[in-house]
Amino acid sequence: MNVQTARDIDAATVLKRERDGSVAILTLNRPKARNSLSEALLAALSEVLTEIAADKEVRAVVITAEGPAFSAGHDMKELTARRTDADGGRKYFRTVMLMCSEMMQRIVNLPQPVIAAVQGVATAAGCQMVASCDLAIASDTARFATPGVDIGLFCSTPMVALTRNVAPKHAMEMLLTGEMVDAKRAAEIGLVNRVVPAGQEVKAAVALAKEIASKSSYTIKIGKQAFYRQAELGLAEAYAYTADVMTENMMARDAEEGLCAFLEKREPKWEDR
Repeated sequence: MNVQTARDIDAATVLKRERDGSVAILTLNRPKARNSLSEALLAALSEVLTEIAADKEVRAVVITAEGPAFSAGHDMKELTARRTDADGGRKYFRTVMLMCSEMMQRIVNLPQPVIAAVQGVATAAGCQMVASCDLAIASDTARFATPGVDIGLFCSTPMVALTRNVAPKHAMEMLLTGEMVDAKRAAEIGLVNRVVPAGQEVKAAVALAKEIASKSSYTIKIGKQAFYRQAELGLAEAYAYTADVMTENMMARDAEEGLCAFLEKREPKWEDR
């Protein structure tokens, strides 16, 4: 007999997982709490992303949310409740911040591309999640902010993902003012890829995911990994690294097939290797 813990039950409730062909759709499911990233939701996301990383049937991932908010960031009620701990909550705060940071890195390190489908407000760590995803589709009613400065808590961890998406001065303006950025402006500064009419964001994200899923998953995996790795290197090192990546890629079966298909004017048959 399997015995579920309270955390297991919470994890099954706060995150919904569905499949549309080769696309996994993960839905944040704490609408009454504005999909804030509770400890249970962070744990559920990390667990599911780990499973997806090893699932050959999943070729792309869409992350969306129930209710009017995509995510309001950390669950401040959950965090504040630990102020009564002997250390004032310090140990718990660090545990949660590290859990969140590790989950965001799972998104970046996932072999499959991850697309955020943002239907509403994404603030603080919610904005961080959008920035951590490889691509993002936003409803025209979506809004974004890193408003920690308004409550005396600078959005330092969200800043890591934000500054890897938008230019420094745009990031600093968001971080220093905490002001909301609408979907159009988010697209202008590079936080999201596309803006679509409200209610169409998941459909558009899944369509984009399926387009990507039609490519060689092996090629997508090495390309995504190389994209983030080269960004950390100097110019000469980046070119040396990517030359090695392309050399290895050229030796792959799918590269051979793709080139032959191109020259023979036919559709390639991927083997994902």
